[in-house]
Amino acid sequence: MDGNFGFIHEKLDIKILILFIMRRLPEPVTLDVLTELAMCDDGISYFDFAECVAELVTSEHLLLDEENKYSLTKKGEFSAENTEVNLPYSVRVKAEKSTSTMRTAMNRNAMIKTSHTDNPDGSCMVQLSMSDGVGDIVSIEILAANEKFALGLEKGFRNSAENIYNAIIGLILES
Repeated sequence: MDGNFGFIHEKLDIKILILFIMRRLPEPVTLDVLTELAMCDDGISYFDFAECVAELVTSEHLLLDEENKYSLTKKGEFSAENTEVNLPYSVRVKAEKSTSTMRTAMNRNAMIKTSHTDNPDGSCMVQLSMSDGVGDIVSIEILAANEKFALGLEKGFRNSAENIYNAIIGLILES
């Protein structure tokens, strides 16, 4: 007995789990994120997991991009769709729960855009927008005195975009 008490012990099962997780994510993820999501079963060792990820890239089920993020290929999508029922139910439930939380955060992040452009005088024009998935529901351009202030505006908007939108609507309606 190897001391692992989880349901997943074989490399094939680990690969199926990885594909199961990747199929539920809306955008590429780093190895750290994928590791966090996949370590939902006590039978998985990190070394087996890392080896399986590398093999899935080699077999072209996963794509590793120039930003060191992994995404599911068409081949991976097909394999995931046809094998995920082989995962133990309890593992599927845990993986679905962890990916659901991550998916929600990724979807929110994708709907909030922030950027800035430097002006010749050292100031910056900051662009902030939030989408509903169809189009922008709010888009603001603000002049910032410097890049540090611009980055602060971007961070603040990213953290509280929904509250900022609601406050703007509230102020407009109070007028």
